[in-house]
Amino acid sequence: MKYPPNPFTQALRRGEQQIGLWISLSSNFAAEVVSTAGFDWALVDMEHSPNDYFSVLGQLQAFAATSTTAIVRVEWNDAVVVKRLLDLGAPGLLFPMIQTVEEAKAAVAATRYPPRGVRGVSGATRATRFGRCTDYVGRVEEETAVLLQLETRAAVERAEEIAAVDGVTGIFFGPADIGADIGKLGRPMDEAVWNLIRPAARKLIDAGMPVGTLVQDARFAAQLLDEGFSFVACGTDTVLLARASDALLAQVKEYRS
Repeated sequence: MKYPPNPFTQALRRGEQQIGLWISLSSNFAAEVVSTAGFDWALVDMEHSPNDYFSVLGQLQAFAATSTTAIVRVEWNDAVVVKRLLDLGAPGLLFPMIQTVEEAKAAVAATRYPPRGVRGVSGATRATRFGRCTDYVGRVEEETAVLLQLETRAAVERAEEIAAVDGVTGIFFGPADIGADIGKLGRPMDEAVWNLIRPAARKLIDAGMPVGTLVQDARFAAQLLDEGFSFVACGTDTVLLARASDALLAQVKEYRS
């Protein structure tokens, strides 16, 4: 059995833009509900949700039968966490709060087997189809998406250096934390936040490095894609549920008045 190509990684290499959805409900059933909506990628979040390894596994299984590639955001830049998620078959990882070139190199190394990295070796895992993918160790490196999240002014200012680290698939800008870092806490759409992100993103785009982000506004997501962003998540499952619930209740009350 051959190890299958990663649609997300391959699409970025071809220059094809990817529209995504953030997944925070930590439920394989909720993941299944959105899995056939048609998004190119979904981000299963372990940093700011109650996800654990078993809940992530269930969500990976929910997305596996669809055309949506499930990327997992790890809790931290930790080689042990990375090893376990890759063994579970995560086709890509988003590393939060990358600040330096050294941290970027550590993130990449955690996804590579020796001598190119520090990932431990285990044969009969879900990632290898329980030992059936005989070419796994030779192909997983080129197929695994390694995305690095920049979340402070200092990190954004080092974006080109961080992106130049061998093995980085894409750079993700986190507007909420960037906003907090520059005194705009709770204001990720503030003009000052995007005045910092956009020039850095443009330099990476011009250099051929895929860039991505998360926003909660469909129009702005489309605008960023038009500006050359490669992978943009345009909403979060929790926010969608909250907004729809609020809107439904308000609508019923309006109809009664």
